Amino acid sequence: MNTDLQDYSHKRFNILTGEWVLVSPHRAKRPWQGQNESVSNEVRPTHDPNCYLCAGNTRINGEVNPDYKDVFVFTNDFAALQSNSKSFSLNNGLFKAESETGICKVICFSPDHSKSLADMDIDAINKVVKVWQDEYKLLGANKAINNVQIFENKGAVMGCSNPHPHGQIWSQSTIPNEVEKKDNQQKAYYLKNKSSLLGDYLKQELEAKERIIFENDDFVVLIPFWAIWPFEAMIAPKRTYKDITQLSEKESRAFAEAISVLTKVYDALFACSFPYSSGIHQAPTNGEDNSHWHWHMSFYPPLLRSATVKKFMVGYEMFGTPQRDITAEQAAQRLRDLVK
Repeated sequence: MNTDLQDYSHKRFNILTGEWVLVSPHRAKRPWQGQNESVSNEVRPTHDPNCYLCAGNTRINGEVNPDYKDVFVFTNDFAALQSNSKSFSLNNGLFKAESETGICKVICFSPDHSKSLADMDIDAINKVVKVWQDEYKLLGANKAINNVQIFENKGAVMGCSNPHPHGQIWSQSTIPNEVEKKDNQQKAYYLKNKSSLLGDYLKQELEAKERIIFENDDFVVLIPFWAIWPFEAMIAPKRTYKDITQLSEKESRAFAEAISVLTKVYDALFACSFPYSSGIHQAPTNGEDNSHWHWHMSFYPPLLRSATVKKFMVGYEMFGTPQRDITAEQAAQRLRDLVK
């Protein structure tokens, strides 16, 4: 391990976005006198009659959820994107706007209100993966949809309004900012080197073994070299696949195992239900070849030093560039030590 990276302030380059992150390892020793978040020790029931996501309950629009046993998907009752939005544009000097259409869905991972992905077994998580695959294929086949974004917000600190285990899919007519950055970076590298940017990066990571948390035959779980959030992590397939529909049955289960391992060590780190936002970045569904893409799943958790101390993106980070104190290598070691 390069000791300079552990002792001195420096910048690290994110190969997938083309942006930099400032790393300040010496600041990790400073005393904390900031805000402490409250920790919820609430024991949730397996079924909450007041939860609009639980099986058999009535949602706000009057629809009744089926008595589902595994995974349940429905169109979001409060969708951020409208499929029937009027087509319009504004181009008035420096005032620019364009209409945007899309389809938003909610995915309940389990009928058990008390669980999270960390509490579910690998077979149950694999059923979620199967639904992700089906929805990506179904939505992506719609000619009006050019990108399918699968994500989860876990925990009240991440703005999650309902603790029932669930995620979302926002599919839309254009490619959003973060996906476009990664599309451009991967395409430029592929055209120049005739190989996968993320695939080549994974080979280097597997050789270095400094930031690997876990691996099985088909997937790697690691802290990216350029991570921004203290315990940010990535799950990526060892083979170059542009989207999750290309996974075999064996690989699908290996992906579920990787999710299980990561979410369990997260919960073990500070002995709490670990909050995060996670998302799968994969090839746009815009009808292009997109063979330069190597899909991956990222986890952005806000906790910094304990279950009550979180990382804030403020000040310099809002006006300059993202910054972190604990290094990616230190974070990986702490999580790796918790893998059972």
